[in-house]
Amino acid sequence: MADGANVEPQLCSEQFGSGAARGCLVAADGSLQWESWGWRWWGFPGPFTVKPQGRDGGGVGTPRTASPPLSGLMAVFLPQGFPDSVSPDYLPYQLWDSVQAFASSLSGSLATHAVLLGLGVGNAKASVSAATATWLVKDSTGMLGRILFAWWKGLFADILNDVAMFLEIMAPIYPIFFTMTVCTSNLAKCIVSVAGGATRAALTVHQARRNNMADVSAKDSSQETLVNLAGLLVSLLMLPLVSACPSFSLGCFFFLTALHIYANYRAVRALVLETLNEGRLRLVLKHFLQRGEVLGPTSANQMEPLWTGFWPSLSLSLGVPLHCMISSVFELQQLVEGHQEPYLLRWDKSQRQVQVVLSQMAGPETILRAATHGLVLEALQGNGPLPRELEELRNQVRAGPEKDSWVIVRETHQVLDKLFPKFLKGNILKLHGSLASEAFSPEPLPNQSPCLQEREVRAAEAVSVLTICIIPVGTEELGAGVAAWLTNE
Repeated sequence: MADGANVEPQLCSEQFGSGAARGCLVAADGSLQWESWGWRWWGFPGPFTVKPQGRDGGGVGTPRTASPPLSGLMAVFLPQGFPDSVSPDYLPYQLWDSVQAFASSLSGSLATHAVLLGLGVGNAKASVSAATATWLVKDSTGMLGRILFAWWKGLFADILNDVAMFLEIMAPIYPIFFTMTVCTSNLAKCIVSVAGGATRAALTVHQARRNNMADVSAKDSSQETLVNLAGLLVSLLMLPLVSACPSFSLGCFFFLTALHIYANYRAVRALVLETLNEGRLRLVLKHFLQRGEVLGPTSANQMEPLWTGFWPSLSLSLGVPLHCMISSVFELQQLVEGHQEPYLLRWDKSQRQVQVVLSQMAGPETILRAATHGLVLEALQGNGPLPRELEELRNQVRAGPEKDSWVIVRETHQVLDKLFPKFLKGNILKLHGSLASEAFSPEPLPNQSPCLQEREVRAAEAVSVLTICIIPVGTEELGAGVAAWLTNE
């Protein structure tokens, strides 16, 4: 009897994990017939039949056919629970990241071929000792690079990687400078490796949505291994073609470099990071001051400059040690006067520099306000439209140096008391995350005495907490004591 004649209307449906929903039909013999099994983006057939307990000797949950082959590949190369267990931008980013890794792998093969040629592989007159010494010097230079340049970041690292491989390809052409060239190249590569490791860790935190950082990291490693394997196979076919023609090798390198940079650009543009760095905060704040609206994460990420804006007009430093900001009791008094928030801020108009000392009690909202405060001071020196309160302050700043920066900082505190709650009203902390570090935990503010203010300030890298007693102006003896305490610190 035909199955279609014996199947009754759908009994129930299920959705297991991230799989597509499947309906359950009741056949004439009483068995449950499930619809085709598959993931939501790929509909490969794989029916799964469940029979009633004890009928035909079968139990519950006996599969008719094996799972589709694609499911096995997904289990190896994609995090468990994909796509629900990762961020929405996971797939486009990983695709472009794989393209750039493939191009980089091929470029690396060309560079390795050139380095080995320069070391004398295939040349009977080459010295093994000299080649070994050159290789050791190259590696030691790279180790120093990992230590000294851990701060390097951004797309500069990807471009630097291409420059490093270009140097390796050009090294055999100038044998006199071969050792210096390969050492410089390896130094650049190690800088890239430091930046890449730090960036990958941050992206793993962003992509993991079910406390599955280990799984996301492991699957990323599997994807990278697969891409490198594909690059290795293609390199085996490519190298015999380019070995006899250096110009063709150079042409292939330039093509792969262009592909590598483009894929990196597309990968970064595919990301929708939900945290605020200085660049995104500047964009969000600028939009808020001009239009009174808070940008969403997608808009902020799309507007963030990647090729320009690496050197902003303002130097904003959060978590600066107190002794780096002040050198006298007068400056200390000016620093704390009018500050009710658990942070202290100093603004140098001439140097366009803002330094912030964070209290131990500074939480995410406080850190966000401190950064916003610094960027508001930057806006006072700019030309864009501002709210009426800030426009008045801008006119005072432009009027001349008669109004010092300490007064402007105190007045911007008052303006922020009105503007910052509106800035947070758009749930910016919820939308974008925060600038907070785990080193700062919010605590209740200390009680303030009318004649003695106490501030606990801690630099980002400091271990101990400093308690500073600010003495009212006119108490010369106590002021001298504070000065002596600062001198003996």
